[in-house]
Amino acid sequence: MNILVTGGAGFIGSHTILELLNEGHNVVVLDNLYNSKLTALERVEELTGRSVTFRELDLLDVHGMDKLFSEHSIDSVIHFAGLKAVGESVEKPLFYYENNVTGTINLCNVMNDHNVKRMVFSSSATVYGNPAESPLTEDSELSATNPYGQTKLTIEHIFRDLCRSDSDWKVSLLRYFNPVGAHESGRIGEDPTGIPNNLMPYVTQVAVGKRARLSVFGSDYPTHDGTGVRDYIHVTDLAKGHLKALEHLEQESGAEAYNLGTGNGSSVLDVIKTFEKVTGKKIPYELTDRRPGDAAICFADASKAKKRLGWETEKTLEDMCRDAWKWQTKNPDGYN
Repeated sequence: MNILVTGGAGFIGSHTILELLNEGHNVVVLDNLYNSKLTALERVEELTGRSVTFRELDLLDVHGMDKLFSEHSIDSVIHFAGLKAVGESVEKPLFYYENNVTGTINLCNVMNDHNVKRMVFSSSATVYGNPAESPLTEDSELSATNPYGQTKLTIEHIFRDLCRSDSDWKVSLLRYFNPVGAHESGRIGEDPTGIPNNLMPYVTQVAVGKRARLSVFGSDYPTHDGTGVRDYIHVTDLAKGHLKALEHLEQESGAEAYNLGTGNGSSVLDVIKTFEKVTGKKIPYELTDRRPGDAAICFADASKAKKRLGWETEKTLEDMCRDAWKWQTKNPDGYN
């Protein structure tokens, strides 16, 4: 198939493109490079021995997208493009709504104009807000607690309304939990701009000496060691989930949500201890106050994706730590 991947130069996008190319698909990439690097795609091409078509383009540029669809015969779209930092979304809500929501509406309008109506959408477990209990199923209560999560939830509603209005539209809404790790080659991985917002890249930057110590937010949660529990998923497993969802669009009807997680929860201290065991590197950390809005426990029930998509995770927490460390040691300054 000919697949358009928006935001394809990013962390999850680049790993998904690698899997798409290895499966024989042709890929066109749209990315404005706001929070990603073209080097990631160059390395994907090296790893697969295949090329991608790249366009530096923003979802707010409707004319540019229309031209791209006119020049390429697109069968389906995998939509990653969007801003994703929770803290920044609180500071700049209009920036997030314009880029994530307006950008997606623009994309859908252009897809409609070119009769392309199959979409795999990059959603997030943030649509569950601050859940009272886990594991979370796709039928759990939806309640975003920040502008970033609200944009994902709003876009999910848009896709549901769109599919109800036009039965030709088929959309998979993939709710990610906590993507970590890197490709086993160490050639592509997570390259956050500035101070990492997520646990694993912060841990690896401490291990490589870029940062002095890790702050663990909260040590008095009702968990086995007092620290927050999350569902960490290897980015390669996550990427393969997109291919399964893409294949299943043939049988899909309307907009259907799927949790992509391991179904297991690991605490912050579990991650630190596993990382230390796998790498032999000591991670200095300090226990600090909880962050407002953080849930004690959040992990997935991913049985629907297993049953309907034929997908389940294969990588362990040890694999995630090992591959994240390989990426960091081979690329201490990321793609720079």
